[in-house]
Amino acid sequence: MAVNKIYPDATAALSGLLRDDMTIMSGGFGLCGIPAALIEAIRASGVKGLTVISNNAGIDDAGLGILLQTRQIRKMISSYVGENATFARQYLAKELEIEFNPQGTLAERIRAGGAGVPAFFTPTGAGTLIAEGKETREFDGRTYVMERALFADLAIIHAWKGDTEGNLIYRMTARNFNPVMATAAKVTVAEIEELVEPGAIDADAIITPGIFVKRMVALGHVEKRIEQRTVYPRA
Repeated sequence: MAVNKIYPDATAALSGLLRDDMTIMSGGFGLCGIPAALIEAIRASGVKGLTVISNNAGIDDAGLGILLQTRQIRKMISSYVGENATFARQYLAKELEIEFNPQGTLAERIRAGGAGVPAFFTPTGAGTLIAEGKETREFDGRTYVMERALFADLAIIHAWKGDTEGNLIYRMTARNFNPVMATAAKVTVAEIEELVEPGAIDADAIITPGIFVKRMVALGHVEKRIEQRTVYPRA
């Protein structure tokens, strides 16, 4: 019997999945490819004490920034958070925990979680604050730091196109952290811009196989904001 993965809206897609103190992976890079509708639904649910794994924390009024405003996030595991003043205020006031990661290390921790690899060694961060309290080893005369894999209760991701079986493709930069996060959680919920029937996506073009995606919501409209608009002056 076919499983219906399509839900009418983001709230329904997250129904029964959210609870206080859970760990959530949130895809995107800056404001590109973020699961904005699902983040809005998390805010509306009122769950709190969240640990959120994301490359960045959005900005003050968009993306994960809206969950910081409502103080629903207890801890961020991130690489770059420099565009969010709310984040900075809460961190400096010791109201928010942060686990900083070099960007490549964060990506590999997530990929390892999805692959079932519990830990790996990387030279990145050796001899710095990143390595404090972590196991280190020498390989071929170079020091490596052991990093633990990341695996979440829930992954929320954004894709460009998906079929009803959950096979997904991403468009350009929006690919970023979404594919690896889709594999590294107990449940993955995807918001998609365009829903198509099985077979409409070339099998060779599929980036995330439907086996990883449990629920989906098709968006009627997607607002794509620019984090920092940079333009050249007219000649």
